[in-house]
Amino acid sequence: MRTFIVDAFTDRPFAGNPAAVCLLEKPAEVAWMQQVAAELNLSETAFVHRVGQNSYGLRWFTPTVEVDLCGHATLATAHVLHTTRAAAHDSPLRFETLSGVLTARRHGRGDITLDFPADPPAAEPVPLGLAKALGTDPVWTGRARHDLLVELAEAAAVRDLAPDIVALAAFSGRAVIVTAAAPEDADHDFVSRVFAPAAGIPEDPVTGAAHCVLAPFWSERLGRTELTGLQLSPRGGRVGVELRGDRVTLLGQAVTVFNGELSTTSATGS
Repeated sequence: MRTFIVDAFTDRPFAGNPAAVCLLEKPAEVAWMQQVAAELNLSETAFVHRVGQNSYGLRWFTPTVEVDLCGHATLATAHVLHTTRAAAHDSPLRFETLSGVLTARRHGRGDITLDFPADPPAAEPVPLGLAKALGTDPVWTGRARHDLLVELAEAAAVRDLAPDIVALAAFSGRAVIVTAAAPEDADHDFVSRVFAPAAGIPEDPVTGAAHCVLAPFWSERLGRTELTGLQLSPRGGRVGVELRGDRVTLLGQAVTVFNGELSTTSATGS
């Protein structure tokens, strides 16, 4: 089975968010895919197989669970399909996923846009114990479909955050997204960090799905639909977003850092 490791939401190796992409000939058993994801031990492993012309089945696994939406692994998958010429560069890709149909399109020499569902957060009171787990006081909290969004007073507080990861798992659902507005002279609009200990990911380097929450939140705050987010993990990464009604366009690049074959036993059977 051809397997790739791709750094997503970056234009250079060893930055952004690494994802594994496994090219399947047909659907695979869930238990086997989970074992492969645990073996590769990246924040996400994508499994993709063709179902029609420029149409693919796509599933994503962390080392411990299957997730129903992943931006960086979808970007990585589109990058692999284009660079291996499994798909034509000028054709949009259609992915059938647990979150419905998602599309990806390549632009120019490397930019890829993803069409994802928006996930606007609804305000809720600060959960009891959250400030202690974060090590700082939130100025706003809200709940999206799977994630808790936490706004801090300034970007420096997001950058310097050193939360209690074990304690944070109790608040996360899928993830705790911590964000703040960027400084006025910055070349981006907002910053974020994403912690997903309940999904086996203490801190995710760059998170496309989180920007489906961040895009509607900051679009309302800043009064614009096109924004740029900077995720302040140690690897770091940039995500361009455009809010279009109930959809979000994510813009990023990707770089292949590993290309090989995974020796496996039978995986078919769906």
